[in-house]
Amino acid sequence: MSPGKSDRYEDRVPFLALFAAVLLLGIADSMVNSYIVLFGADVAGLTPLQIGVWASVFAVGGITIGWWLGRSFDHRPARTYAIGVILSGSAGYLLLPRVSSFLVLLLMAATVLGVSAAAFPQLFALARAVLGEGVAGQRSAPLLRSAWSLAWAGGPLLGALVLSRGGYAWLMWTAAGVFLASALTVLAVPRPGPVVAASPSPGGTPVLLTVSVTLFFTAMFAGGVALPLFVTRALHQQPASVGVLFSVCAAVEVVATLGLAVVPARFSQRAVILGGFGFFVCYHALTVVSSDLLLLVLGQVFRGVGIAIVGAAGIRYFQDLLAPATGRATTLFANASTAGLLVSGILTGLAVEHVGYRTTLLLCGVTAALGGVAFTLGSARPAAGTGGPGSVSVGGHAHSRRGSG
Repeated sequence: MSPGKSDRYEDRVPFLALFAAVLLLGIADSMVNSYIVLFGADVAGLTPLQIGVWASVFAVGGITIGWWLGRSFDHRPARTYAIGVILSGSAGYLLLPRVSSFLVLLLMAATVLGVSAAAFPQLFALARAVLGEGVAGQRSAPLLRSAWSLAWAGGPLLGALVLSRGGYAWLMWTAAGVFLASALTVLAVPRPGPVVAASPSPGGTPVLLTVSVTLFFTAMFAGGVALPLFVTRALHQQPASVGVLFSVCAAVEVVATLGLAVVPARFSQRAVILGGFGFFVCYHALTVVSSDLLLLVLGQVFRGVGIAIVGAAGIRYFQDLLAPATGRATTLFANASTAGLLVSGILTGLAVEHVGYRTTLLLCGVTAALGGVAFTLGSARPAAGTGGPGSVSVGGHAHSRRGSG
């Protein structure tokens, strides 16, 4: 086998394992999170405010463990971080149907359920570490993000099927099994290999860029809480229609994310990401004027494109900006998104109770627009002496990590 073919083979095997792990993780995540709000309201009897608090506690657990694991990964990369947090989520959702106490739900959200959020950035950091800083490593973010989107295209429908046949208990138990399968799949990913010692990543934390991501995901998560209630309570649609909407959004995400993987390197990543913010604002504008399912579905097309662009191109933007600190960069992006969940939780509950579903969704659109402004300002001045991740592809950064299983 020629060296070129050997390299492609060695890249393909770990990538396929990572793709499968992200796909399974996304299926499990989409199955539960498409209906977790309705579970809290219909099964646990939580008020909108309590649901918001619950969502925020989820975020605290995810941010805390995610920050620690991101630093740990840069110091000593390993597969065990991702495996551990995924198994934690599996155990948590296995137990969740038996819990109705609000205090116990909060405790679980802060521990076994919340920490599973750290699995997503860990898998992306693992991909960059295993595949390297070349073409394969740089394309891993949008391609793996397409696996996540593909999972969200089918996961909510699978969740709706399980929910209609076995109720919320079987929904959570099935998701727990898929989480377990994802953790086992990570074992097929090679251990991160040894490389040259990394120099410190340039600069400090990109504050405005981080704020922009937080605002975007605040709008996304807040809308994710308000939309199911808006659809079922205000528009009187069936709960299963919520799964249809999320699946349409995810299907569009798959196409848009795959499209990002073939965008020429010379094309401005900054312009692409700003376009993503614009699509997301348009989604909210369509949703707040909706009176039936058709317009809601159209809105999900805009939502899918916006999430795909900011979610996939954003991760790569942060990785390139903070290279070679892959763990720190990926976790910073992920924690910025999780901070959006934290902020959105309580605020959404209060907004829904005081101004209603439609106005809450309108406020989400305003928040997304503010995120676009923050990104515009934060990305306006790339580091001196570089083209910046917003304009050209970033060259390889040779660095080494101590491998660990």
